[in-house]
Amino acid sequence: MQWPRWKTVGGTLLRVTVVWAVSTLTMLALAGILPDFRLQSADGDSTTRIAVTAASGAGAFGVLSALVWPALVRALLLVPAFVLGLLVFFLNGSLLLVALSLIPDGRGQVEPETAVVVAAVMSAASSATSTALAVRDDGAYRRRLARLAYRRHRRGGLPGAPPWRGRPAAGRAHPGAPDTAPGTVFLQLDGVGHDLLRAALRERPATRGRARPRPPLMETLAAWEGTTHTLTRWRTDWSSQTGASQLGILHGSNEDVPAFRWYEKDTGELMISNRPTSAAELQRRAAARAGHPGLLAEDGASRGNLFTGGADQLALVLSVAGRRGRHNRSRAGYFAYFSDPANATRTAGSFVAEVCREIGQSTRAKLRRERPRVRRGGLYPFIRAFATVVERDVVVAAVIGDMLAGRGAVYADLVAYDEVAHHSGPYSRDTHQVLRRLDRSITLIAKAARHAPRDYRFVLLSDHGQTPGETFAAQYGLTLEDLVRAGCGLPVPRRAGRTRSGAEARAAARVALHRPEETHEREQAPAGAPPADPDATATAPGPRPPAPTPPAAEPVATLPATDPAEPPATTTPAESQRRRGRSGPLVLGSGNLGLISFPDVPHRLTREEIDRRHPALLHALAEHPGIGFLLVRSARHGPVVLGAHGSEHHLATGHVVGASPLAPFGPGAAEAVLRTDGFPHVADIMVNSAYDPRTGEVHAFEDQIGSHGGLGGDQAHAFLLWPSELSPPTADGTELVGAERVHQVLRRWLAEAERSASEHRSADLLPAAERLAEPVDESPITPGVTGAFSTTEPVAQDKSR
Repeated sequence: MQWPRWKTVGGTLLRVTVVWAVSTLTMLALAGILPDFRLQSADGDSTTRIAVTAASGAGAFGVLSALVWPALVRALLLVPAFVLGLLVFFLNGSLLLVALSLIPDGRGQVEPETAVVVAAVMSAASSATSTALAVRDDGAYRRRLARLAYRRHRRGGLPGAPPWRGRPAAGRAHPGAPDTAPGTVFLQLDGVGHDLLRAALRERPATRGRARPRPPLMETLAAWEGTTHTLTRWRTDWSSQTGASQLGILHGSNEDVPAFRWYEKDTGELMISNRPTSAAELQRRAAARAGHPGLLAEDGASRGNLFTGGADQLALVLSVAGRRGRHNRSRAGYFAYFSDPANATRTAGSFVAEVCREIGQSTRAKLRRERPRVRRGGLYPFIRAFATVVERDVVVAAVIGDMLAGRGAVYADLVAYDEVAHHSGPYSRDTHQVLRRLDRSITLIAKAARHAPRDYRFVLLSDHGQTPGETFAAQYGLTLEDLVRAGCGLPVPRRAGRTRSGAEARAAARVALHRPEETHEREQAPAGAPPADPDATATAPGPRPPAPTPPAAEPVATLPATDPAEPPATTTPAESQRRRGRSGPLVLGSGNLGLISFPDVPHRLTREEIDRRHPALLHALAEHPGIGFLLVRSARHGPVVLGAHGSEHHLATGHVVGASPLAPFGPGAAEAVLRTDGFPHVADIMVNSAYDPRTGEVHAFEDQIGSHGGLGGDQAHAFLLWPSELSPPTADGTELVGAERVHQVLRRWLAEAERSASEHRSADLLPAAERLAEPVDESPITPGVTGAFSTTEPVAQDKSR
């Protein structure tokens, strides 16, 4: 992104003004402390006059330092270093004496020996202020990283280290290595959907008082799209969340990942995608199914991801976070980054600013009574700042270090947008600011590529989108767990019993179980009865005659709704349930996708078995207005999708009863659901919330107003922004469907880069071989440089798991 000239000039003037102000305050403080230094006449001056004198002296000293000091240093280059070090203090003091002599009326007076002390302190204060301001400047930050990498390259002892400062702009071949395959940087913008990105790349309408349209939110990507890059949409699997998508993209298989969290009956384990042990097991399974380590197995680096992709260079990768050892801890990326004080200062300032920004934005949303809205207090401002600032800065620095080290393939995940959109909404003004900052990070990475020892191609992609909507609980007054309890005829919280949907579900359950109908009179407390406890549960009054098949009376175990970015609880409901030896429906939520399992049955229950155990459950779920469809397996018809008003869609045969429940979810929904039905660990009942095509909204079963994880809306439409010089993702222009196919496309692009370099080497080396009649080594050039932020040593993949 190219900043307007007035912004560049304005930023420079602001930095000069701040440094000048700090120097003035430092001079005033020293004048009050040191007896041989004064800034007033012998008769005394007013405070204002003293301040003007200090400002004049500080300004004159700064100008002299900027103009005279470089010339003095150049003239003294032949002086021995020890002598030059001593001369620095003397020359600084001399410049201060000259600066004070320029103050009118002789108000600035200082003894020569004191001038050396004053000059040294003022120089230190000015330098510290300039450094603090520079760490917030992307250009200065990028140049510092390049210098650091160049020094480390020189210290590595590699002969003929290239002067990277002179490298041409990114996108052109490196003149010193024309036969080296271009590297590829994959940047995943977590949660950014295709339509959202397309809107962010377009000019925005002019505001009141402005004649010209406003620039795009993401100016750098807008400049790429349509010129050097092409934007393509791809459709996710039913489980539209990072665990499934990134596993498929990096390892080539996301088989048997039905949701973000699910229960496995054969092992009794609750799998959660952002739990290190679960991520490691999912990675092991995917590598075994795919038959290869992953996308990044050849000279690759994985930064900020859930999975390694087979890379040796790892930082902030969840699947190895549970390992122990100096070289494979996921925290190594943080240690490497914050070991530099300038990085710590840069990130700390941004962290505090982001916390204040979130508090201000959430307060504004409350005052305006915006809907939908979720709670954003407690620790959330700090969690948001960590995801949008700390993780972003560490990952960006690691990617720059990888490029300066010349690595062949880098895959990094930037999670800032996804985190904010969950709580502020996918299209809110809060997320617009995040998109602008993501664009700045991409600009920083792209400009740093000019200093790399090889050319780099940039492929941007997302793992899913996000769909807005009020939460299921806020919209209907009860949770999915409450609805399941009501459908099973179990006690429900009184707040849920009072809601229309909850009362209807309980009534349907009582009818199916042949129980007396509830009346308003029987629900009312008798006169003189003590007030009801608001936290008490509403139980079915009256006698309970035996039903044909008594339902399980155990409580329903549920996983508390948590943000995927938050660390999972150490004790899960499934683990507690196993310890207690109890069985009952286990209700889990992953965005607007719900999973209902019965752990006491070792196999997947059929539709007929569920109806015998809980006759009203499927009907109560399918008829609820907040439920779009259910997936169950019938012993007679195979996989069946159930909807409202008795509608069914038999996936095996395509037979539809009534209107297909999948119709509102668009083309490809039936195929996605059918694929999930074949997973070994699919839940007994899969629940997808309702989707309104008119408003584009769903209802998440978690506390999120921007959600993903199921079908419905933009959450299933991710994007690929790829260099136009590469082959198209699909040869016939059809839609790219599934994370596994995206993996195949990315592998093909990496192979194309290596193939083009091999052909170039063959074309150059064949004439020389013919002339010299000598064997020619056509092995690819593999750089062995350690980058500025090489966070770990090569990590051997754990084959024992």
